[in-house]
Amino acid sequence: MSHLKFTPLQIIVHIAAWLPLAWLVGAYLTDNLTVNPVQAATQWAGRFAITLLVLSLACTPLNTLFGWREVTRVRRALGLYAFMYAALHFTILIGLDYGFALDLAWLDLATKPYILASVPALLILTALAATSFKWAMKRLGKNWKRLHRLVYVAGVLAVIHYAWAKKGNLFTLSGDILPPLIFGLIVAAMLLARVPVVKRAASRLRASFPPRRAVKQDYVKRNV
Repeated sequence: MSHLKFTPLQIIVHIAAWLPLAWLVGAYLTDNLTVNPVQAATQWAGRFAITLLVLSLACTPLNTLFGWREVTRVRRALGLYAFMYAALHFTILIGLDYGFALDLAWLDLATKPYILASVPALLILTALAATSFKWAMKRLGKNWKRLHRLVYVAGVLAVIHYAWAKKGNLFTLSGDILPPLIFGLIVAAMLLARVPVVKRAASRLRASFPPRRAVKQDYVKRNV
């Protein structure tokens, strides 16, 4: 009988991903969600959704630039947790703020454009979460990779949504933009790392360094 084996990084990711939700539930049960609990819960879930999404985007560049292959094993988990918190963020907003009255939420698009940016991002994450399993990869074939490249679109939309929700403007650098600006720069760096010229340069640079195993063996020989 085969046993499930998890790397230390996978264990850390799974535990860390559930801690914010545990804190949120605990804060709600103990009435510690500030004077505006709905807003606090919505923002809390949203912050972790974009954080986990950006971390999932960072996995491929970290492997490409530094040869850290282990991070590719947590990429899917990070993406699924990002979807979980994004869905929670949206559910709290629509369910508690609007009482699931989608017509009222739609009318608010004119005065709250950040909702407009969040809807396509959530739809993309939903599609990616639904097709993140092996059966979907086999069924979609080459189209699976094309579909999952939309995660970068979701990342950009999430940053725009975050900036608008913070009442900041990334284009004029005005308002409360520091947190979304940091996320925006990280997403931009992740996109830049996928440019073929950059990937080739990173591969050449990485190839110029000896493998870690060779360095370790050389160290052992010198100290024997």
